[in-house]
Amino acid sequence: MTRSWTLPTLLGLGGAVIATGVFLSGVPGAAALVLLWFALLAVAHSPVIFPRSVSAQEARRRGAADGRPVVFWRPGCAYCLRLRIRLGRDAGRLHWVDIWRDPAGAAEVRAVNDGNETVPTVVLDGRPYVNPDPGWLRERISTAVRDGGKRADPGERR
Repeated sequence: MTRSWTLPTLLGLGGAVIATGVFLSGVPGAAALVLLWFALLAVAHSPVIFPRSVSAQEARRRGAADGRPVVFWRPGCAYCLRLRIRLGRDAGRLHWVDIWRDPAGAAEVRAVNDGNETVPTVVLDGRPYVNPDPGWLRERISTAVRDGGKRADPGERR
C-alpha cells in the first residue's frame, strides 16, 4: 500500500522544498504557484483520483456478474491517468485494480503482457486490452450497462 503513495509524497515534499527556496528568495507569489503546481501533480498521481480499488478476484467476480470491464492500473502511470481523465464519470462504472496493492492483480497483468506490468490493462469478456482508446472503452461501458451484464446472442436483433 505504501508504494502507491511514494510518488505523491515525493512530489509534495519536493514541491514544499522548492517553494520554500523560492519564498526565501523573496518571491512569495511564485512560491505559492510552485506549491500549488506540485500539490496538483501529487493528487493526480495518487490513488485519490481513481475510483476505489478492489482485489483482482473481486473485480473478476463483479465483472462476470455485471459485464463491466476490469481495469488494472497503478499510481504514477501517465497512461492510467489519461484513461481515467478521458473516461470522466464513466470511470466509476469500471472495476479498478491497483496492481501495487494487489499481488494477484499484478500477476494477472504480467501473465497477459509477456511478464511486464504494462498498465492500463483492461479485461473485457475475458480478453485483455493494453492501453485501449478511451472512446472505444466508453462505448463498451455503455453497452455493458445497457445490457445489464447479459450477453446478447450475436444473431439477436436489438
